[in-house]
Amino acid sequence: MNKRTRRKLVMRALSVLVLGGAALLIGYGFVPKPIPVLLGEVERSSLEVTVDETGKTRIRDKYVVSAPVNGNLSRIALEVGDSLAEGEPIAELTPLAPQLLDARTRKEMAAQVEVAEANLAQTSSVIASSESAFEFARSQAERSRQLHDQGGVSEQQLEQAEYQLRVAANELASARVAKRASEHQLAAARAALSSIGANDGRTITIVAPAAGRVLQVFQQSAGAVQTGKPLLELGDPSALEIVADVLSSDAVRIKPGAQAQIERWGGGYPLHARVRCKQPSAFTTRSALGVEEQRVPVILDFVDQHERWAALDDGYRVEAHIRVAKADDALVVPASALFREQDAWAVFKVADSQAQRAELELGVRNPDWAQVKSGLTEHERVILYPSDQVGPGVKVTSRTTGR
Repeated sequence: MNKRTRRKLVMRALSVLVLGGAALLIGYGFVPKPIPVLLGEVERSSLEVTVDETGKTRIRDKYVVSAPVNGNLSRIALEVGDSLAEGEPIAELTPLAPQLLDARTRKEMAAQVEVAEANLAQTSSVIASSESAFEFARSQAERSRQLHDQGGVSEQQLEQAEYQLRVAANELASARVAKRASEHQLAAARAALSSIGANDGRTITIVAPAAGRVLQVFQQSAGAVQTGKPLLELGDPSALEIVADVLSSDAVRIKPGAQAQIERWGGGYPLHARVRCKQPSAFTTRSALGVEEQRVPVILDFVDQHERWAALDDGYRVEAHIRVAKADDALVVPASALFREQDAWAVFKVADSQAQRAELELGVRNPDWAQVKSGLTEHERVILYPSDQVGPGVKVTSRTTGR
C-alpha cells in the first residue's frame, strides 16, 4: 500500500470519528436533563393543630362606683393606679336640700334599695352554687391525685382535674367579691334613702366595694352629680383573663379546657393558659380588607403562677395559640409537598432519582405538616413545591432539607 492510499484511509477514518462524535454530542443534547427539586423527608413526630388568634387581657371583675343619690360630691383625690382596700373611703357626697327631694325621688330611692336587695340575693345564690362546684372539683382533684399515684389516670387527666379546681376556686372568689360589692351597694342605697327628709346636712361616705386598683376616674372634680353617675372604676389586676375573638368556623373546634400557649406578650418566654368557655353568641365585624366576618369571644385563664405574668395588666395585647387537635408519634409529611388531584391528596415521592405519584390518606393538618395515615412510609423523600415540570417518571436531582 503506497503512501497516498494510506493517507486516504487515515483521512476517511478521521472523518468517521468526527462525524460519530458530532452525532453523539447532538444525541446527548436531546437527552432530558434531571430537574432540580427541593426534597423533604417523611418523619415520625408529634403533630399539633392550633387556632392562632390575637387576644387581649382583661380584668375578670371590674366594679364601677356610682353616686347613690343626687348631691354635691367632694373632690376625688385618687389617681389611676392607686390601690384601695375594701371599705376604704373614696369621696363624700352631700345630698341635695330636702325641699328638692319629692315623692318621686323617694320612690326611686326605694326602688334602688329593692334592686340592691335583689342583687344581693342573686349573688348569695351564686356563692352557694360556686361552693358546691368548688367542693366537687376539689374531691375530683384529690381522687385524680390518688389514682395518678396508683397509675390509674394519666398526667394529662390529673392536670385537667387540677385546672378545674383552680377555675372553681377563682369563680368562688369572684362570687364572694361580688357579694361584698352588692352589700356595699345595698348599704349605700339604704343610706341614701334614709337621708331624704333629714335636714341636718349630713354626708354619705362612698367607699370601695372591693379591694383593687383604680382603673379609671370618671368624676374627679368636686361638683353636683346625679343618681347613678359613674365616679370611678376599680378592679384587681392579679385576676386577669384573656379574650380572643376567633372566627366562628374555628370556634366550633375549640373545647372548654383546651390547652393554649401565649406568645408575643412582651416577655422572653411563652405562657400557658386553658380555655374556660366560649360565649354563646357570635358578632359581626370586618377584617382589615373589608371582608365581613363572624367572630366568637373565647375566654382563657392563665395556668402559670402570677409571678410569671405579673407584668401584664388590663387591655394588653397577646397572641393565643389554642390547641384543637394533637397526634402523638404520627407519620408526618411537609404540607408544601401536598397537592390536590381530583378529590384526593397526593405527593411526588422520589425513588431511583425518578418522581413517582403517591395518593395519600391524611389525618390532622397544620400549616406546616400533615399526618399520613396511608400512602407513604417513614424516611421516604418527597418533592416540595412540585412544579408543572414534575410528573411520574421524570428524572430529578435534589438537595434534602430537614425539619
